[in-house]
Amino acid sequence: MPQIKRYIEKQVISDLKEKMVFVSGPRQVGKTTFAKSLIKNDKSYLNWDYYEHREMILKNRLPLADFLVFDEIHKYKNWRNFIKGIYDVYKDKKKILVTGSGRLDVLRYGGDSLQGRYHMIRLMPLTLAELKAKTKKEFKELFELSPFPEPFFSSAKAKAERWSKEYRQRIVYEEINNIEKISDISKLELLLIRLPELVGSPLSLNALVKDIGVSHKTITRWLNVIERMYGVFRIAPFGVSFLRSVKKEQKYYHYDYNLIKENSFRFENFVALHLHKYVCFEQDKGKEINLKYLRDVEGREIDFVITENDKPKMFIECKWGDVELSKNLKYIKKRFPEAECYQIYAEGDKEYEESGVILIPAYKLLQRFV
Repeated sequence: MPQIKRYIEKQVISDLKEKMVFVSGPRQVGKTTFAKSLIKNDKSYLNWDYYEHREMILKNRLPLADFLVFDEIHKYKNWRNFIKGIYDVYKDKKKILVTGSGRLDVLRYGGDSLQGRYHMIRLMPLTLAELKAKTKKEFKELFELSPFPEPFFSSAKAKAERWSKEYRQRIVYEEINNIEKISDISKLELLLIRLPELVGSPLSLNALVKDIGVSHKTITRWLNVIERMYGVFRIAPFGVSFLRSVKKEQKYYHYDYNLIKENSFRFENFVALHLHKYVCFEQDKGKEINLKYLRDVEGREIDFVITENDKPKMFIECKWGDVELSKNLKYIKKRFPEAECYQIYAEGDKEYEESGVILIPAYKLLQRFV
């Protein structure tokens, strides 16, 4: 598999000069490969899943190295106290990098005895900018395969689809089921199968309750866990009073968009992932930036809104082909003249500006992000 320089590298190296760094993200997104790329020899690397490394951790026998990487350490019940002790003793002598999946990222959602000792950075799947992809052909390759390194670099559609099905099963049985005791795992699987069919519209929990056959409370809890385990990410509506916008309905998108078969919805998810990755990276650097969508009570909708300090910075509308300018974008540009407005498309090559809105192929705009 080709090695690429990951987009978080510069930030991680900078942050390691100040504190520990925790790198979280979806399974198989390349966290271990990235961590190993930063160290000079394998002696610095300790993986909880490897029995010799686990024994070294339990006996507190650390390698003689000035850079330590702890991979999957969050599976150790007492890992917080262990890492806290290592950092407090060696913070001036050793750089410490901790990698893990969603269970590591749970630190964001609860009490944290490590507060003030680390920076958290999320590593997200591959995007056009990170791959330095600048052509329509390269855009189609990423769109048709997968944003995850293994299936993408296989360059085979059949392999990518097989990987995707297996990946969904691993999320259920190796991630979610380990932290959430579920009596009927088949219904959770059904939920994960159903969700890709609902991309593109605000999610109706009541409809899911009826489809899956569990309570509203259970569906809500499962969605929260799936999100924390990097199965999906959600975006909330952008609300301002004078637009009479909706305020509660949320949209859900997938890290693995291979699950989505209909091209227009897959394209919307493809764009959502690019923007989500950019927003997460900026958030992890301390910026107050968010990804939202806009829908008002009159039915006007814009697919994506990037806000900074609660003010709209960019509006993006997705179209499969290079059709005429959306009336909704014209409307929104008049009300937020300082914000950038784009209509992007998967098919077509036209580039022009109309009514202050830029119409451009998607791959040319998405190169701007990370």
